[in-house]
Amino acid sequence: MKLLHTADWHIGRTLNGYSLLKEQKYAFQQILKIALEEHVDGIVIAGDIYDRAVPNVDAVTALNEMFKEINIDNHLPIYAISGNHDGAKRLNYGRDWLAYTDFHLNTLVEEAFTPIETSEAQIFMLPYFDPMDVRAYYRQNGMSEEDAKSIHSITDAMNLVLKDIQAKFDPAKKHILITHFAVTPNKDTKLELTSETSSTVGGLATLTADQFKMFDYVMMGHIHTRFASPSETIRYSGSPVKFNVKEARLKNKGKGVDIVEISANKITHTFKEIKPQTDLIVLQEDWDTLIDPVFYKKQPLEKAWFAITVKNFDRSKHINVRAQLQQIYGTVVELDYENIYQDKQVETTKNISDLSPDATVDQFFHSITGNELSATQKQIVDKIFVDLGREK
Repeated sequence: MKLLHTADWHIGRTLNGYSLLKEQKYAFQQILKIALEEHVDGIVIAGDIYDRAVPNVDAVTALNEMFKEINIDNHLPIYAISGNHDGAKRLNYGRDWLAYTDFHLNTLVEEAFTPIETSEAQIFMLPYFDPMDVRAYYRQNGMSEEDAKSIHSITDAMNLVLKDIQAKFDPAKKHILITHFAVTPNKDTKLELTSETSSTVGGLATLTADQFKMFDYVMMGHIHTRFASPSETIRYSGSPVKFNVKEARLKNKGKGVDIVEISANKITHTFKEIKPQTDLIVLQEDWDTLIDPVFYKKQPLEKAWFAITVKNFDRSKHINVRAQLQQIYGTVVELDYENIYQDKQVETTKNISDLSPDATVDQFFHSITGNELSATQKQIVDKIFVDLGREK
């Protein structure tokens, strides 16, 4: 049996206001091409299919077309689960009849206990859940209120769920898990997440590889780089598209999918790269370097998106910085500065209420630039506050 493992599509995602839908469609066509060339027996999507619980119309339309190409046009089975970004109950709509075309979709805890049976393996599909979801499920299925309340952490909940999944194992088959959590090699490992704002979102980083030791292979979603995989048998595929600057900084760590081959004797994985249509390039240079033709002509101008940090920058000496950079580089999706004054201690009044509006602006300008407002700038600020006073 051969499966294509992908995850974290986040259909509908934007990057600082720029839609990534064209990039996602481009990546999808490569995923489908790889699946057909490799003659896989199905495509695994390990959560975060959408970017939000209530996706917009364009995202829904795009994903519907992708699923149609995979499952209807090319007759490939789909094994998909919901992630923490998906609306589990909303995504669950239509699940019962989707299974008739081998579109298997799990979004609720209770669905994980019934495996997909193949001649080689049992495939268990465990969607993202909160400990409260597990507590409610077991309470509804006969667990006492007192015992249910003992399920406090994600570790408590996961151990209970996996124990009951293991009870369903057929010893004659391989046991495969598809799930969507942050898993570390051990409890002392700090996991650098590129998918979330914090490494401890929802307590997810408390899960460790040893909790999944009963499985022959685990296909993970949630972390956007395959290099976060805690072991050779517990694998993240990573996202097919770069979603932020942190991911773009992972040089020489391209996006892609895993081809997982399952036989009676072993399970192997092979990485297949996905090329971006429009790459995200991160530049951190001083202003003179950024506007130097010798430097910028080496960049993929007008062919990539740029996230630029201007180092040692004096804002007071430059205007329309973004416009100047976009004239050179094209699309600048993120612009930041390393202020030459940021490490200097600027004396400020502790109680801002003691300052006049003009003095507040003057102090702010000084703290950012290290300079005082010019006479012209002071006149402009004064006129603004006079006009505002008249409007009141």
